[in-house]
Amino acid sequence: MIEWDKTIWLTSYVLVFAGLSAFGAHRLKVLFHFWKHRDDPPEPRRRFEVLPRVTVQLPIFNEADVVVRLLDAVSRLDYPRELLQIQVLDDSTDDTAALSARLTDNLKARGYDAEFRHRTDRTGFKAGALDAAMPSAKGDFICIFDADFVPMPDMLQKMIHHFTDEKVGMVQARWGHINKNFSLLTRLQALFLDGHLVLEQTARSRQGEFLNFNGTAGIWRRATIEDAGGWQHDTLTEDLDLSYRAQLAGWRFIYLTDVVVPAELPPDMDGFKSQQHRWTKGSIQVCKKVLPAVWRSDIPLALKFEATAHLTSNFAYLLLLGVVILMYPANFVMGSSWLKVLLIDVPVFLFASLSVIIFYLVAQGAQTKRGWLKTIPYLPLLLALGVGMSINNGKAVLEALFNHQSDFIRTPKYGVQTKAQAAGKRFRYASAKSLCLYIEVALAVYFGWLTSMAAVRHQWGSIPFLAMFFIGFAYVAGGSLLKRLNLSAVPVSAGGADDGTGPALAAG
Repeated sequence: MIEWDKTIWLTSYVLVFAGLSAFGAHRLKVLFHFWKHRDDPPEPRRRFEVLPRVTVQLPIFNEADVVVRLLDAVSRLDYPRELLQIQVLDDSTDDTAALSARLTDNLKARGYDAEFRHRTDRTGFKAGALDAAMPSAKGDFICIFDADFVPMPDMLQKMIHHFTDEKVGMVQARWGHINKNFSLLTRLQALFLDGHLVLEQTARSRQGEFLNFNGTAGIWRRATIEDAGGWQHDTLTEDLDLSYRAQLAGWRFIYLTDVVVPAELPPDMDGFKSQQHRWTKGSIQVCKKVLPAVWRSDIPLALKFEATAHLTSNFAYLLLLGVVILMYPANFVMGSSWLKVLLIDVPVFLFASLSVIIFYLVAQGAQTKRGWLKTIPYLPLLLALGVGMSINNGKAVLEALFNHQSDFIRTPKYGVQTKAQAAGKRFRYASAKSLCLYIEVALAVYFGWLTSMAAVRHQWGSIPFLAMFFIGFAYVAGGSLLKRLNLSAVPVSAGGADDGTGPALAAG
């Protein structure tokens, strides 16, 4: 007699993990293309005999802790001053605007072509600020830096000559991590981002697939922006949106893995959550907006499939939510026989988990010879962090699918690299708080209970998987709770507040 309840649960379990395995298999495909092209760095077709004019745009919103560092770094760019325009695009609602105005005046006094633009109406948020500044931009090329980035002086010289190929519309530098060693959370974020920044972007660029501008530390050909329809703000990831529209119009993008621009990682859990929420939600919004155009286009079928995998990658968080629901019946209704382990659990681990482990090990090994070895101790917690973020990011996916509108939630920038600096500083801005915290706390308790049940029943094979979910939700929820109790490494002062218009997580 068929046990229908077990059959339904088992079928659901297999389907969910088949989906996760498909995303895992795509990571292996990315790895293959990375290794295939790892020794093929892009070279400029030639060098400009006469350098073109470049406009550097600096979108800023309430970032007094980092704006001085940003303007100082931009002023040190090794580029002819007469060919460099600096636009400070400040939408701040606090005293950052006055500080930015003074810094801009100082640049003018030193002979720079600098312009300060302040909007009181933040229509379109960052995309709106970039679009509003285009009429007064003098450069044929537009270089963009977010406020927490610190470009090296030789960056423009290393990148600009790639535009001697008239088909190149954008050149992207790789992000570095200025505060990678601040805490365990920033180390895990660096590992997570490097998978995208070192492997995915390199593989896509060199394989001739769709590449996305990362929103900062890149240079656009002005004609490309205009040809693709300009900056639009109907999604939360205007960078990904414009990237696809431009490449569908025939422009080619280049990614320079070896040109690194350091930036600040969110040092607290709430900041990380808000950043991830914006990136995840925005990517699904772009998916809904441009994927139909991808399939209507005349690009090769292989590129259409890759673009689909790229734009739908964050749907994996919905599958993770499915795993959360199925974990109890998978272990305590269907049972944990060796047949299930061999036919289902082992293949699932190989395709859905082992591919992720290899992916991040290779990303670190590609940077330093023994980087992969130093990464191994962090991998279990990296996997757990991905699980713990499933509620936050799954919510973002659902909001995008059901057209729930939300503001651009900024991630506070603190301008600190060590805990010693943080301990001696009064912070002005607070991260946006997430209502997902209560669900995460409940799930941490729930999976702690499931883990103890598995131990009581001697289901030893289930314990590592259940424990990963317990640790993931406990770590994510605990990080938010510590911040709210003001016990984290990044204290929050009474002065200054987030107005609810800032960032969230990315998969690339």
